[in-house]
Amino acid sequence: MTKHKPEPISIFDARIMRPALLASFKKLDPRVLWRNPVMFCVEIASVITMVTFAMSLTGANKEPVWFTGFLSVWLWLTVIFATFAEALAEGRGKARAASLRKSRTDVTAKRLRKPEFGAAFEAVPATELRKDDYILVEAGEMIAGDGDVVAGAALVNEAAVTGESAPVVRESGGDRSAVTGGTEVIASAIIVRITANPGETFLDRMISLIEGAKRRKTPNEIALEVLLFALTLVFLLVCANISPLSIYSVKAAGHGTPVSLTILVALFVCLAPTTIAALLPAIGIAGMDRLFQKNVIALSGRAIEAAGDVNVLLLDKTGTITLGNREAVAFVPVGGHSEQELAEAALMASLTDETPEGRSIVVLAKQKFGLKQEALPVDAETIAFSAETRLSGVNTGGKQYRKGASDSTLAFVKGLGAKALPSDIEAEVDKIARGGATPLVVSRDADILGVINLKDIVKGGIQERFQQLRSMGIKTIMITGDNPLTAAAIAAEAQVDDFMAQAKPEEKLRLIREYQEQGYMVAMTGDGTNDAPALAQADVAVAMNTGTQPAREAANIIDLDSNPTKLLDIVEIGKQILMTRGNLTTFSISNDVAKYFAIIPAMMLSIYPQLGVLNVMHLASPFSAILSAVIFNALIIPLLIPLALKGTKYRPMPAEKLLIYNLLIYGVGGIIAPFIGIKGIDLVVGMFV
Repeated sequence: MTKHKPEPISIFDARIMRPALLASFKKLDPRVLWRNPVMFCVEIASVITMVTFAMSLTGANKEPVWFTGFLSVWLWLTVIFATFAEALAEGRGKARAASLRKSRTDVTAKRLRKPEFGAAFEAVPATELRKDDYILVEAGEMIAGDGDVVAGAALVNEAAVTGESAPVVRESGGDRSAVTGGTEVIASAIIVRITANPGETFLDRMISLIEGAKRRKTPNEIALEVLLFALTLVFLLVCANISPLSIYSVKAAGHGTPVSLTILVALFVCLAPTTIAALLPAIGIAGMDRLFQKNVIALSGRAIEAAGDVNVLLLDKTGTITLGNREAVAFVPVGGHSEQELAEAALMASLTDETPEGRSIVVLAKQKFGLKQEALPVDAETIAFSAETRLSGVNTGGKQYRKGASDSTLAFVKGLGAKALPSDIEAEVDKIARGGATPLVVSRDADILGVINLKDIVKGGIQERFQQLRSMGIKTIMITGDNPLTAAAIAAEAQVDDFMAQAKPEEKLRLIREYQEQGYMVAMTGDGTNDAPALAQADVAVAMNTGTQPAREAANIIDLDSNPTKLLDIVEIGKQILMTRGNLTTFSISNDVAKYFAIIPAMMLSIYPQLGVLNVMHLASPFSAILSAVIFNALIIPLLIPLALKGTKYRPMPAEKLLIYNLLIYGVGGIIAPFIGIKGIDLVVGMFV
């Protein structure tokens, strides 16, 4: 099985340079280019200069042939450089998508007639599987499609998706039941319910999203394009009015020549925001590509940009802040009951619990007391856990065995008529909770027998990541169904800013809406089915790839590595996209200052000789000055392509300091660079004309 951990692809990799160059010429089609209004106007300007060049060849145009010819060439190059930048960014995404396609193989699936082990099956191609089909996958076989494990547990090699060689456990029940088509079972067997039709699998969506051509423009990008188009219209009107003004000035002064159409076209192209308009599509496409290099798939560009503005982050505790596989480490009896009596009841309440926690209780009971109960009696009734009751167990032999959260279990026994609760139950629950563990209270009928100590472990290095988020102005809030004491202990150890304990799905929703109503941008990470409603409500919803199918469907960003601290990378890339757009827009507009000093004196010098004092760069001639400005305007686009694709580096600092820093670099730099560039180009042009 080929591993597909995203590999670094050079900005100018030969595998994408040639196709990108070919694609850049295809994008010159006006039916394609009109989507970028600024560059569409430049293309029209290029056509006009071709006409004036042809007129110069016949003597119908008074301007030198070399001037109109070179001007036309460089205006066309301006458009080609713009389409090349977009094609290059798309090419990088398509190269990664091509590598993912290699993971596809022709898989034969064992489609079951009944969703149970030992049931009859038929071998069918994976392409014939449909949603809600059940398949059996045994050791050494590929999982034929996306789905949820409904029976069994197995080790699965997910290297085709995540690139990680270490296998992971996928099992029925809990939040580790989702499996991805194209991954391989390497031990045991599972029954999988297919959740996606052919062409709608997770891998299909990944390939579609990674390809830049599939990227939809984000609201911020559209808003910036509208602004650029408005500026272009303003400069178009200005240039259109210069012509009659120059004609009037010639008549009034009695000397000079009116500004020609060729020069007006050159002025318009140099003053229009061509640099940022050319690079804008590449910036957005490259942002999604950089995210994929982190092994994260964004389902929309809007989600990445929103991540750049996030200031509140909600994190599910289990599996996100903690390792998630809580284990039973002790039975703590109360009310005079023995530890073995408690263990027997806990075993009965956990026999049908397929979660890692439930299995660990069964294992602990067997290890400590040699208890064995291979199957429930025939009359047994299973009581499944739910977010509302926060209880699970069985009814058998006229008895009711339950285990669950302290308040829920106590309320249950009171409902059965319990007159008095053990005096030491509250103290034992508090003791376990204060230690950062999870207490599960066990009951038999209306009698409380004791508490199970479930130990949860905070993931290593997560404190440092939360500190980084804090330095970026992001508030972290841990969400958990645990009681307040346990939640407080875990929150303190993980060093989050706040927490919500005993959180039900509707309470998570309420918290997100409250912050959103206050104007905050809210992000949430989660992996469980109970996280799905909150993920759907959040502005940025990051689901773990190891999570359930509902969680992944509700999210707009999928973390293939299932590392919740990856949100830091997502936020940084979101901020990078916003900053890169802002920085290059500042640079583009600042460029115009130098162009004023190059073109305006040159085109009006014959009418107003006094404007010669504005030729501070001492350019050789009016024609070389205009041509040099046009050449610089074109060359700056490919020179900035690496920055557009890589993005400007994010520095965690207050917004006002970051603004000042970027204005100094890209604002002042945008003024100085063209003065140097235009003068240098003029010297070269002067050597040949």
